[in-house]
Amino acid sequence: MLQEILNHFQINSANPGSWIGNEAIHSNGDLLEVFSPVDGELISTIKCSDQNAYQQIVEEAKKAFLYWRNIPAPKRGEIVRQFGDRLRTEKEPLGKLVSFEMGKSLQEGLGEVQEMIDICDFAVGLSRQLYGLTIQSERPMHRMYEQWHPLGVVGIISAFNFPVAVWSWNSAIAWVCGNVCIWKGSEKTPLTALVCQQLMSEVLANNDLPQAISCLLTGDKEVGEWMSTDKNLPLISATGSSRMGKVVAQNVANRFGKSLLELGGNNAMIITENADLNIAIPATYFGAIGTTGQRCTSTRRLIVHESILEDVCERLVNAYKQVNIGSPLDTKTHMGPLIDQMAVESYLAGIDECKKQGGKMLVEGGVMQVKGFENGCYVSPSIALVDAKLPILQKELFAPLLYIIVYKDLKEAIKIQNNVPQGLSSTIMTMNMREAEYFLSQCGSDCGIANVNIGTSGAEIGGAFGGEKETGGGRESGSDAWKNYMRRQTVTINYSDELPLSQGIKFEM
Repeated sequence: MLQEILNHFQINSANPGSWIGNEAIHSNGDLLEVFSPVDGELISTIKCSDQNAYQQIVEEAKKAFLYWRNIPAPKRGEIVRQFGDRLRTEKEPLGKLVSFEMGKSLQEGLGEVQEMIDICDFAVGLSRQLYGLTIQSERPMHRMYEQWHPLGVVGIISAFNFPVAVWSWNSAIAWVCGNVCIWKGSEKTPLTALVCQQLMSEVLANNDLPQAISCLLTGDKEVGEWMSTDKNLPLISATGSSRMGKVVAQNVANRFGKSLLELGGNNAMIITENADLNIAIPATYFGAIGTTGQRCTSTRRLIVHESILEDVCERLVNAYKQVNIGSPLDTKTHMGPLIDQMAVESYLAGIDECKKQGGKMLVEGGVMQVKGFENGCYVSPSIALVDAKLPILQKELFAPLLYIIVYKDLKEAIKIQNNVPQGLSSTIMTMNMREAEYFLSQCGSDCGIANVNIGTSGAEIGGAFGGEKETGGGRESGSDAWKNYMRRQTVTINYSDELPLSQGIKFEM
């Protein structure tokens, strides 16, 4: 099946990693080997970008911007609509490639491509709604308003766990706003990035548009450093760890650029004594093991009222006995592999550290052998009952280890939830209106996302996605997140025959 997918997208044993639209740019960079976490086999190789290729791409992107910005926004939206249609055509093979290269289940792989389609639809509508404000002037016969202009060349740095969806969240909106995009995909999932670049380049070619409207780079953190320190890229949108985000933020700030950061999550679900456990348990189960615990919105901490602790633990332990672990291309699979062997080692170290700090393992996971995929990066999930003061709770472990913490009253539960450096997603499970409203109040969750009776993982395209504290403060996707990709300009027009000055100042000539 994999070879059929590779042949379908014309992916060879060796591929260029630097692209201006459909034009491969020569590079003397290192050769990146691409291994699938599903079976541990070498899929292909990619030539990483070197600095010469990078500079060539940036220069061409700058030229393309001068053309693209002058095309009316609704017509830019039409290009994004066509890209969405290409994604509809290629949804199944691209979803399978996402699953095989990243390791998430086929349903999640297909769902990720659907997210791309959805954001294209959203961006098409947005292309006719880039509104400014009319503002009342204090001076007679003056009109004051604000308008928005594109920034220029937008740099996008994405992570392996959503190898294509997060890029589309940024690129689709950046394009309709009049920007061009340079994308550095994750070095762990470069093939899916290559395919998306090919699909967009086809749309650009069909419309006789500059190919540099969409560009692709491949490489490690060095390429990201070129982008973050380059004054030619006024905005860097970066998704990854908080440690990476701090470096990006400092580099961009040093040149007075803008950064949009989507960083670590350490997400909690509060289950009160008034919760419907028939909703809470499945939400916890999927939130903790979905994408093998490698979502930034994965459920890490479960804060449970003491009166229902025993029942919740028993139900979760039984649910974990039913998890089906195996090839993500098998539709019966609930949980595929971790991304690579380094992630497996990090997971095992996290379990050991949890036990050293006094955590009680209710379900202790470990390395698994899956028949037919013996070299894959498979693990079984874990559940630990822990004290709220354990230092390990302060760190995000990108793996399927769920911590359960007991609480007595809601204020204590919210304090436990907020007492971590990260602030992405949060959830309360309750049928009590007062508990739900308090959780959503200024005294409640300090996260960018707050849910009631749904899990922590996942987000809808229409809402702005992002979090606070060490999650970076960025907002992507819906609502007014488009403003990140534009600069605001306040305009005042004097249509009188006088020049009234502010604050009543008189200046005689």
